Amino acid sequence: MMKVFINDNVLLEKGFYISTDKNLLNFDVIYAYLSNDSYWAKGITAERLKMAINNSLCFGVYYHKTQVGFARAITDKATFAYIADVFILPAYRGKGLSKWLMQTITGHPGLQGLRRWSLATADAQGLYTQFGFTQIANPERWMEIFTPYPVNNNKDEH
Repeated sequence: MMKVFINDNVLLEKGFYISTDKNLLNFDVIYAYLSNDSYWAKGITAERLKMAINNSLCFGVYYHKTQVGFARAITDKATFAYIADVFILPAYRGKGLSKWLMQTITGHPGLQGLRRWSLATADAQGLYTQFGFTQIANPERWMEIFTPYPVNNNKDEH
């Protein structure tokens, strides 16, 4: 599934790194982006996001010690992974970080041999197709229950 697009050392030498250590995550950065700037998680509460992070394999993207990106894999680590909440902050886009992030996720040792990977996107098909993602072959076989978050003009306290 994975092809190498980004040489890790090039970005590492520039001060970027990716980690799955949840202790490094900057919740305020993640929450601000997802609840305010994303189209897919607008309105998520801080409590719900904390629960999602706690129950996912998370990937933080950092420039020196500053968090600049994030993604998480919801997975049983045996058969299936759903990639969610992928973002790079606007000031750090155009540097290959989203490709590097996806390369890191799909190459993660704990996610090898999965039967199915999935994700949903409104605008990043070009990124994900580079990693083997395609439109769902038989969408009539897939079903969902979708309950959007209520968008609240009052900000959550976290």
